[in-house]
Amino acid sequence: MYHTRMKTAWKEWNPGIANNGQTLGEVLQTLPGNPPEDISKIVRLLENPQSPFALSGAITLERHDCMHILLGRGLLNQDEAFVIGYTMGTASKLKSYEAFLFKTISARLYPRQYRFSSKHLKVYDMAMALAKTNPVKDLHLFAFEEHHTTTLGELRGMLGIDLSELRALFKKEQSLIPHSKASKRLLI
Repeated sequence: MYHTRMKTAWKEWNPGIANNGQTLGEVLQTLPGNPPEDISKIVRLLENPQSPFALSGAITLERHDCMHILLGRGLLNQDEAFVIGYTMGTASKLKSYEAFLFKTISARLYPRQYRFSSKHLKVYDMAMALAKTNPVKDLHLFAFEEHHTTTLGELRGMLGIDLSELRALFKKEQSLIPHSKASKRLLI
């Protein structure tokens, strides 16, 4: 799938949330992708569901990409913090120590390009708190690969992702981190 994607600089890519009429597959085609082997080993240890050390909410790379799209987030670290926080927040088996462990490792042991700052961790916490109110649990288990022809509006409805709640959280995030590139492109 990676070879068919259009070439967009990963730092620039951002699906936004004004795309309810587009299909998941259409937006996936715009996402710049790297093969899974390009992902750091420590990231794969915690975030890959095949890992014996995977945390609750661990998700395949393709499904993770789909979460970026549904949540209207780009690929910058602040966006990653949001997507991971939201995904983990819907995991029904998540234990409180797992969130603490993830935050500690992502802030201290992840390679520099993946490392989360204290502001990123606040975004992670905000996304996790919102996700815990989502009526649909375990989004990491949803078979996105079977829904490439489904519109994003339909998928958001199926998965309990409320755009008005996202906008409210984006506004809060922008006030917390007003000058970051990720904050500046959030749609409110």
